[in-house]
Amino acid sequence: MNLAPNMQVTQHPLLRKLEAIGRLSDEEKQAILDLPQVTKVFEADTDIVQDGDRPSDCCLVLDGFVCRYKILPDGKRQIMGFYIPGDFPDLQSLHLRVMDHSVGTLVTSHVVLISHQNLQHLLRRYPNLADLFWRDTLVDAAIFREWMISIGRRTAFQRMAHLLCELQMRLSVVDLTRDKGYHLPVTQNELADALGLSTVHVNRVLQDLRAEGLIVLRGGALAIPDWEALQNAGEFDPAYLHQTR
Repeated sequence: MNLAPNMQVTQHPLLRKLEAIGRLSDEEKQAILDLPQVTKVFEADTDIVQDGDRPSDCCLVLDGFVCRYKILPDGKRQIMGFYIPGDFPDLQSLHLRVMDHSVGTLVTSHVVLISHQNLQHLLRRYPNLADLFWRDTLVDAAIFREWMISIGRRTAFQRMAHLLCELQMRLSVVDLTRDKGYHLPVTQNELADALGLSTVHVNRVLQDLRAEGLIVLRGGALAIPDWEALQNAGEFDPAYLHQTR
């Protein structure tokens, strides 16, 4: 069974994402789509892989919203990344055998599980794909660095604006943005865990962004009336996403 039997090549989120950071031949695209796979549906707030696991598969987000997180001894959670369709949130498990964090869903999500063996065979057969997957992990690390800067040096207002800009750019690559906005299926508690803020502080910052006319947020539908102003508010420079398209 191939990776997406009912999805056109141009629509597949993984192919769209890889083409945003490099070039794919038709043969390479087909090789990705022909990968043996198991598709699973995970309900919201469900772990796909847990801290301490020794997974034999990598998970590809096909639909939904996923996060990488760590639970501290006092029970507090730090979210270290949001993952959208086209993302491999645990690609490092190809080489780091024991998970040192968990990956879980924020909403009901469709996830494709691809065995390490099949993925390694693909990357050995197609060196350009190996380069692109390596580049993808480096972009993931670049995103993590920006999140560190946000938590360490940016104000709460800047952190939120920066994150909303980042998601706009990443979602646009996989065609999940509308005109000046996108669906944001993340609660204020989850935003707090990602930005190192209290839920009360997150609520206040969102109100401030609304008051300044930078966002409109209703029922998970985010609109950005003035993209340039939101970028300026978050000191957002998209260079770290390394998107060539």
